[in-house]
Parts: sequence; C-alpha cells; structure tokens
Amino acid sequence: MALITLENALESIGTKGYGIGAFNIANMEMVMGAIQAAEELNSPIIIQVAEGRMKYSPLHLIGPVMIAAAQNAKVPVVVHLDHGSSLSVISQALELGFSSVMFDGSQYPLAQNIEMTKKIKELAKKKGASLEAEIGKVGGSEGDYENIEVLITSVKEAKQFYEETQVDALAVAIGTIHGTYKVAPNLQFNRLNEIKESITCPLVLHGGSGLTDDDFKQCIAKGVKKINIATASFESVVKKVGAMFGNSRDITYFQHSNAVVEATYENVKHHIKIFGSDNRI
Repeated sequence: MALITLENALESIGTKGYGIGAFNIANMEMVMGAIQAAEELNSPIIIQVAEGRMKYSPLHLIGPVMIAAAQNAKVPVVVHLDHGSSLSVISQALELGFSSVMFDGSQYPLAQNIEMTKKIKELAKKKGASLEAEIGKVGGSEGDYENIEVLITSVKEAKQFYEETQVDALAVAIGTIHGTYKVAPNLQFNRLNEIKESITCPLVLHGGSGLTDDDFKQCIAKGVKKINIATASFESVVKKVGAMFGNSRDITYFQHSNAVVEATYENVKHHIKIFGSDNRI
C-alpha cells in the first residue's frame, strides 16, 4: 500500500485501543515473513533494524530491502531505525529513505538527551521522517545483550522531555528488558498510567518478547501504541530451523530460506493478533 511515517501510523490508532507491532528483522527472509503476516491480517506494521545489529545486517544492504518491501506491500508499513545512537547511522538511515528513526539518548543526562534529540528531530523533519526517543532506561541492550540495569522513567522527566522535544513517539522504561527474561518482569503499570496522563505523546514499549498477553493488553490500555518485538522472532527462527535440521540432514538452502520466512510469519502473526491491529486497514 505505502511506506508511511511512524507519526501517521500511530495517529491512525486514535482512541481505538490497539497497538502496532514493531518487528526487528535481520535479513530479507525475515522482512518477507513479517510483511506476509501483516498482509494476511490486514494490519499496519513497523519493520525495524537496530544499530546494535549492523555487523550482522549492514544498513546499506538491509535498508533498501526494507524500503522496497514497504513500497510494494498491500498494507501501510513504517521502516524504522531502532535504537540509533550515532549521528552517522541515523543520517544514513534517513538518506536511505527510512520513514522513521529512533534516537536513544537514554545514556545521557536529561538535559543532554533533550538537546541531542532536538537536533536529530530537525534532521528527521528535513527528510519527512518521524522521530522516536527514549527516557529512562530499558534493561539489556539492542545487539549482543549486556546486563544493563533498568531505570524506571520518571513522570516529571518524561513530561519535561516531551514538552521540550515534541517527539513523535516516546519509549519509556517500566521494568522490561531486551533479550530473554530470566524471571518474570515486575512491570510498573501505575507508572505507565501516570506518564500517559501527563503527556499526549504515543508511548513505546521496548523489551516485549516474553511478556504475557495480559501484559501487552494492559500496556496498550495505558497508552502504549508501538510495541517492539525482536528476540521472540529470532528465537522462533532458530527453533524452526533447528527442528528442520534435527529431522533431516538432507536440507537445501532454499528449504532453510523458506523456514526463516515461515517462522517470522508465525511469530509476527501471533503478536499482531495480541496487539489487536488486525483488520485495521
């Protein structure tokens, strides 16, 4: 249907009470599987790649694949840079035609995060792209996972950040982590609701893999409109490919390729139904 911006995708939700899945991909097959699921369910979708995984999926190679897939899709697709931290990579994504980028300045003091976010918003605006930012700190890290402590988002800081930056979407930390949960997360739903009541900005949930259906639905009810899924998709691919080779060693490359598409399709389809974005076009 079209390559659209994150701002347009999230605006379309309005008060309808659903969320849009943002699915990290690593290769062409994963792009194909994600788009297939969205088209089958008549759902908008966000496909994204994180700066921390550029050594596996170089942006100059995977970016054009993502954009071409969006332009030829039967549903609205946002092509998004996830967890951009360097100006060079963010600029590269914008030059390639990404319709949305994230600047993750959560490692900086609030004032510096605000200042840098405002500068990057101007760059995105010139390219007609949307900007997501982060306040607080989600545990783990995008890329090869590290043990980074969660820093729950402050309502006061979220309000100040949004008032000064006017970003199109704001990622907040409520107790989720990137990667695999070793124990059940203690999600701060009250804090999420307080943030929702303080600002009008669409909220983003990172670290979605491993949460329960009810967790997702509570987050959506409390203002989350974009939900990131990465690890669940990658693990789905590994599981399906592993099972395929476990049953037979006589596997062709193209059977392997089809398995990657199918595993991604199944995981994306599963989450789209949980988020309630099916049949929203």
